[in-house]
Amino acid sequence: MTRRPARGRATSWAEHDGRWRAPAQIVGLWESAATVDPRVLRHTVVGPWWDLIAEMGITLLVTREYEHLALAMCARAGRPLVSYLALPHPSGIAVDGHRVFVASTRNPNQVITMRPFEGPDDVGGRGGDSLTRTLAPVRADFLPGGLYLHDLALVGGALHGNAVGQNAVVRIGGDGSCRRVWWPRSIETPRGPLFGPNHLQLNSIAAGRTLAGSFFSASAERPLRLRPGHRTFPVDGRGVIFSGRTREPVCRGLTRPHSARLHAGTLWVANSGYGEIGVASGGRFTAVQRLPGWTRGVCVVDRPRAVAFVGTSRVIPRFRQYAPGLDVDRSACGVHAIDLATGRTLAALTWPEGNQTFAIDWMPSVRSAGFPFRAGRRPAERRMRSFFSALRPVSEEE
Repeated sequence: MTRRPARGRATSWAEHDGRWRAPAQIVGLWESAATVDPRVLRHTVVGPWWDLIAEMGITLLVTREYEHLALAMCARAGRPLVSYLALPHPSGIAVDGHRVFVASTRNPNQVITMRPFEGPDDVGGRGGDSLTRTLAPVRADFLPGGLYLHDLALVGGALHGNAVGQNAVVRIGGDGSCRRVWWPRSIETPRGPLFGPNHLQLNSIAAGRTLAGSFFSASAERPLRLRPGHRTFPVDGRGVIFSGRTREPVCRGLTRPHSARLHAGTLWVANSGYGEIGVASGGRFTAVQRLPGWTRGVCVVDRPRAVAFVGTSRVIPRFRQYAPGLDVDRSACGVHAIDLATGRTLAALTWPEGNQTFAIDWMPSVRSAGFPFRAGRRPAERRMRSFFSALRPVSEEE
């Protein structure tokens, strides 16, 4: 056996010593998380986007799954503030007071829990624009078992998620546990429910107070010969909304629906394959607005008027057939603010180099201004390490 030269051994040890030093890598458990392409963060706005965000006093949270990014947007002292955290394929978001839950859908699936922390006054090196009350991770639960998590929602105070890979909704415990608690009647067979593989693309939760009072969107009413990932899977008009109470469809005729949400007794849903956002009522879907892209990601904010923030995505080329109602080549990645009283688009923000938007949620900006890393700035690693070491938890009373 030949002995490695001392110089080569020292070089190898130095390389090992230098790895996994960046906080972004540790947070995302992902070595490449420290090298986010700045082009995917550049945005353009139409209308008074930042004025609207400031007026409502919110921090908007957005996941962009295929770019492996969670983004936050707010306005501080009249200035836009965009921050991010790199996570592996983030999908659903749920906000519960001071806690933010994000689903990470690369196997094994994770649910990352974040809370606001106080940081130094001047993380970025210039006064007045720092990220105080930063959302920082406090735990990550690994959930093996082929869940293929999509949406997250709080039902009855408990965290639930769509286990698309199991055609069911699961309750996610605070100890990393996960159990199936709801599924459509159509997957039941004499041999038991079809808890895998994905037959329906059961992908969102319109959360009520209970599971019985909730609703769930899916791309198909019942298992077919072809499954949702197949390139010729039939989609046009095949999507449904299931009732939590009856476990049967209450609305049909949708095309790849996503992001069902209940607001003031009205059931909203994104009819993704036609780029629409609208209302499901009386067994039918009525479009309120049509947007330039695959609609997915919806949250409604009442501060003071009801505004729906609706995400759009580009259509992945191999899935063009899933969007029969879209001009695929002109679809855009962004977020659009819709006045629910009039259906009018108030403002929009788009990412010219963006790809996929998945989920949108919000929290008051006084509670948190966003994530640790600033768009448009790459702070020195030493400064970021000192920033993380100086964080102080914010209590729920603050």
